[in-house]
Amino acid sequence: MIKFGYALTWTSEENIDLQLDILRLEGCRKIFTDKVSGVKFIQIEFEQLLTLAKKGDTIVVCRFLNLGKDMVQLIKLIEQLKLRGIHLKSLNESFDSTTPMGDLFYRLMCILADTERSLRRENTLEGLRIAKEKGMQGGRKFIGLNKQYQIIAPEVKKVYDSMMYSNKTIREIFSIKNKAIFYQILAFANKKERVE
Repeated sequence: MIKFGYALTWTSEENIDLQLDILRLEGCRKIFTDKVSGVKFIQIEFEQLLTLAKKGDTIVVCRFLNLGKDMVQLIKLIEQLKLRGIHLKSLNESFDSTTPMGDLFYRLMCILADTERSLRRENTLEGLRIAKEKGMQGGRKFIGLNKQYQIIAPEVKKVYDSMMYSNKTIREIFSIKNKAIFYQILAFANKKERVE
């Protein structure tokens, strides 16, 4: 059973030495470090650590913030580690996944993460409702079919209505890129048919 340390800095000006000293005092044999910016949260060294860690090993961090940008990401990581039998210890929060209090803390974090997801969903739905009331529509703006698809639309609809071919085959026959465009072509043909 090995103790791995992980230290992370968010800016190039931040000094990592204090974290390294703390992790050494904790008895970490190997310490991995990453420097990330607020925009790009890529942890190359941490990924290597996850590859090396085996069942029974412990990953030690100075603070939870080093593991992820939000609660949901942190919960997923802790769950992944639990499934692999890897322990986690965060010194700043006095969290140790091997203790009953650590397990309780983990369960509370799961509840908070679930609440965070629900609130995000609720806020998104509320924003969409308000936008709809103002006459705005969510999603990508539809720019219409290009001329090539407008020209073949009546023929595509005719083949589709004959029910002789699957939608996939029709798309292949007419070189239609994807299902969304295929259904836009059919809608265009139906609209054109009603106008005529």
